[in-house]
Parts: sequence; C-alpha cells; structure tokens
Amino acid sequence: MTHDLAGVLAGARIMPVLTVPDPAAAAPLADALAAGGAPCAEVTFRTPGAEQVLEAMAAHGGLAVGAGTVLTPQQAERAVAAGARFVVSPGYDEEVVTKCRELGVPVVPGIATATELMRALRAGLDTVKLFPAEPLGGTALLRALAAPFPTARFVPTGGIGPGLLPDYLAQPAVLAVGGTWMATPAQLERGAYDEVRRLTAEAVERSTR
Repeated sequence: MTHDLAGVLAGARIMPVLTVPDPAAAAPLADALAAGGAPCAEVTFRTPGAEQVLEAMAAHGGLAVGAGTVLTPQQAERAVAAGARFVVSPGYDEEVVTKCRELGVPVVPGIATATELMRALRAGLDTVKLFPAEPLGGTALLRALAAPFPTARFVPTGGIGPGLLPDYLAQPAVLAVGGTWMATPAQLERGAYDEVRRLTAEAVERSTR
C-alpha cells in the first residue's frame, strides 16, 4: 500500500470532496466522477451511510477513494476497513495520525496555523490540509506558510470554487485542491450526474493547463 498521498494521487491535482446523504448515489456518482476524469475523491464522514458510500465508491476501481472529516482513531479504522486509501482530518489529532500509520495509509491532517504545521512536520508528515482555506486568508496565507516551511505540501480545502481554482493550482506548494462544488448534496438529490461529470471535467481540465 502507498504510504504517501502524492503516490496515491499519482499526479492528480483535483480532489472532489463529497458529502453523500444517500448511499444509493454512490455508484452513479463514482461513474460520473470517473467519466469526468477525476482519479480520486474524498468521502466525508458526515453522514450515517458514509462507510457504505466509501465501500461502494472504492469498489468502482477507477477512483482512489479516501475518507474525510475523520475525527477519531475509531473512524479511521472503520474508513480503512471500508476501502479508504487515505484519511483526511479537519484538524491535527495525534491519535488519528498514529492509527493511520498503524493501518498503513496516508493521513492528511488539517492545519490553520504555523504552530499546527510545525507539529505535523515534526511528526514526519509532509502533506497537510489547509482548512478552511478561504476564510483563513486563501492563497496569501498559503504563501506565507509555505515560505518558512519549504518541504510542506498543502491540500487547501474550504470555500474554494472554480473561479479560485487557478490561483491555488499556481502555488508551487499545493499538491492538490479539494472542493465540494463538483458534486454537492443538492446535485446528488436531483440525480444531476451529467452536471457532476461536466463540472468535474472542467476542473480536471483547468488543473492540467
């Protein structure tokens, strides 16, 4: 199993962040994302059926699926059992980091300050989630954090839409950008999978320019 996020993403720079209320949407959603060219996706643990969604999407085969909003070691364990190839947390939690290492999966903790980034780097992690990116200061903050920590790589998430995507992708320290706009709960409720495919394809195209 690959132990670093860059290896799992295999060059992908767009990460759809998914909150899926109904597990029945998992299979058609995976089809739409893959058709749009997304090689990865993050399924948030914010819904009762998150494990079922993760398991169904992981079985698709065309996506590297991870678990997001992981708050406890127990959630991390359940996520990996359901097929998660990486784990993302909104903050830095040592127990979650330790559990993910035991499980042999990449973990991407959330950071919002230089102090939290230093803790992550000291723990041997080189990739962190800048969250919530836009409310914290966007690319200006990202550049400010990247300057004294040149080995750090960021996955900014939170408040980022297609209009801001090019600015984030232009930052050398950004490994990938997480976003919810490609597949929102409202789109899934409407069954708007063609829209999901289109928005995903547009984001993937922007990321390869």
